Amino acid sequence: MAGGVRRLRGLCALCRVVLFLSQFCILSGGESTEIPPYVMKCPSNGLCSRLPADCIDCTTNFSCIYGKPVTFDCAVKPSVTCVDQDFKSQKNFIINMTCRFCWQLPETDYECTNSTSCMTVSCPRQRYPANCTVRDHVHCLGNRTFPKMLYCNWTGGYKWSTALALSITLGGFGADRFYLGQWREGLGKLFSFGGLGIWTLIDVLLIGVGYVGPADGSLYI
Repeated sequence: MAGGVRRLRGLCALCRVVLFLSQFCILSGGESTEIPPYVMKCPSNGLCSRLPADCIDCTTNFSCIYGKPVTFDCAVKPSVTCVDQDFKSQKNFIINMTCRFCWQLPETDYECTNSTSCMTVSCPRQRYPANCTVRDHVHCLGNRTFPKMLYCNWTGGYKWSTALALSITLGGFGADRFYLGQWREGLGKLFSFGGLGIWTLIDVLLIGVGYVGPADGSLYI
């Protein structure tokens, strides 16, 4: 009987705690203290004009003249703090930028995915579809992530100087072709003594001008 009374009292105390927490949540407006994910990219108390694009909201004008300087009114997002040139707290400010869409930016202002499955040494040069993202400190119009067709531009670690040196010195034994991963051509040169010297001379010229490259399709370093 006494155990039942203690359990009943404990249940009443728990109900009071739940009621208190619900009333506190209602009185505080139900606001969450969770920090937005974009805050991790936003330096605290830095210059507002230098904040990354993810930290601010700007009123953009898509009818501006391409390539011309333009100013936009911006405001920092919630939970973001920044200052002006006089180190005073600021919420609204102006950003100066060039009128252009993100996909019109120079290549140094965005990063793209790379492909290691396309041939860099081919005629005509091959392209591959890439997804590009604008760097945090760069401001532009439109989507900050966009698709773009890029030329194959990756390397497997093969050196042009090494390939050329092997072609000149040991090309008659197919060493240059073996180094580039072209083992079939290497065996052909090895058993034909470099095509009686003719194949060796041709390979020296082709490797010298960069026409013959690594078998995996990558660029020289």
